[in-house]
Amino acid sequence: MHDFAFHNGDLYCEEIKVKEIADKFDTPVYVYSYQTIVNHYRKLDRAFQDLEHLICYSVKANPSLAICKVLAGEGSGFDIVSGGELYRILRIGADAHKVVFAGVGKTASEIEYALKSNILLINVESFSELILLNEIAQKLNRKAPVAIRINPDVDPQTHHYIATGRRENKFGVDLQLVSEMLGEARNLPGIDIQGVHAHIGSQITSVEPYITTVQLILSLIENLRRQRFNFSWLNIGGGMGIIYRDEKPSTAEEFARALLPILKKTGLKIIIEPGRFIVGNGGILVTKVLYLKKTVTKEFVIVDAGMNDLIRPVLYQAYHHITPLKLISRPEMTADIVGPVCETGDFFARDRKIPRVEPGEYMAIMSAGAYGFSMASNYNSRPRPAEVIVINHNYYLIRERETYLDLINQELIPPVLEK
Repeated sequence: MHDFAFHNGDLYCEEIKVKEIADKFDTPVYVYSYQTIVNHYRKLDRAFQDLEHLICYSVKANPSLAICKVLAGEGSGFDIVSGGELYRILRIGADAHKVVFAGVGKTASEIEYALKSNILLINVESFSELILLNEIAQKLNRKAPVAIRINPDVDPQTHHYIATGRRENKFGVDLQLVSEMLGEARNLPGIDIQGVHAHIGSQITSVEPYITTVQLILSLIENLRRQRFNFSWLNIGGGMGIIYRDEKPSTAEEFARALLPILKKTGLKIIIEPGRFIVGNGGILVTKVLYLKKTVTKEFVIVDAGMNDLIRPVLYQAYHHITPLKLISRPEMTADIVGPVCETGDFFARDRKIPRVEPGEYMAIMSAGAYGFSMASNYNSRPRPAEVIVINHNYYLIRERETYLDLINQELIPPVLEK
C-alpha cells in the first residue's frame, strides 16, 4: 500500500528514518515516498494495458512540481482545472498534448492559454462555455479539441462535498441535453468534438458507481453514433478511493477487471484521471508535540501543525491515522489532537486513543499526500510547511518552508497611508 513502515521502533520512509528529516527541516513538514507514488501509477497502468489508454494524473490532488515531474517521467498525462495548473505542467516540460482541462468556470484567458499550448482536450461543461470556446478558437484561427462532460446523475457514495456526478451538482451537462449540445457544436466552426467525459466524485471505494456510469455512457455513445456523431476518446474521470482507516477500496486490478469488458465495447481510447489513488498514501505530515493540556473533561495534545496545513479533518470530517515516530512500550491516552490555529475546528482527531506522547516528540499524520499541501493556506498568518521527497537512500527538499517575508511580499500599502 505504501512505503512508510516501522523498523526497530522507528518510522521509515523507504530507506530513510523520518525523524532525520524532521530534525533537519523542522516541522510541520510533508514527506513523500517516490516509490509509493510510482508503484501506484504503474499498478493502474498495468491494469489497463489491454486497452489503449492515457492516465492523466489529477494535478489538484498534489501539484508539487517534483511529483508531477516523477509522473511525467512515467509517461503520465495530466488532468488540470486551472491555468495555474497548466503553467505548472508546462514548466516541468511535460507533453501538453497529454493534458485535459476540466472545470465549470474556465476564464477566457485560461481557455486561450490552453488552446495556444495545444493541449489534448478541453472538457466543456455548459452551452455558454461552448460558445465562448468557439469564439476564442476562431480568433486564434484554431479548432478547439473538445470532450463534452456529462452529468450522469450517479451517486458515488462519498462525502457530499466531493460528489460531482449528481443532478444537483454544478458539473457537466445533463444526459438528456447532450444530443442538443452536440448538434449546436456541429454548427460551430471553431469546435472539434473528440470525446465524452464523466467524473462522478472523489474517494469512491466501490467500483459499482463506475460501472453504472460507464454503462450509461455506452448507451449514450451508441445513440449518438446513430446520429452520426463519432468520437475518439472516452474519459471516465478519476476518484478511486484509498485506505485511510478501514475502507476496502477496489484495487487497480479489480477496478480494471470490472470496467474493461464495458469499455472495450465503446471502441474508444480511454482516459483515466486518478489523483488520490496515486499520491494519497504516498505522503505524510510530520508534526511536533508542543504541549499536553488536561481539562476537567478531556486531554489535548497540542501540535505545531494546524488546519491551515491539513484541512481535511475539519472540512470533510476525514479520518487520518496518527502515530508517534517512535513506537515504544508506553501507556495509551485518549485525547484530542489539535493545532495552534484560533478555531475550535483546528483538530486532526477527537477522542483518539494513541500511545502517550510527550512535548518535543514527533508524530506522523498518515495518508496526507493528496489534498494536504494542495489545500494549505496562510490562515492566522502561518507560513506553509516544507515538502520533502524520499527516493530510496536519499531525500530532497522540494519546497522550502515559507518565511514571514513570504507572507507579505505581494502586499502593498498605499502611499497615502504612509503620511
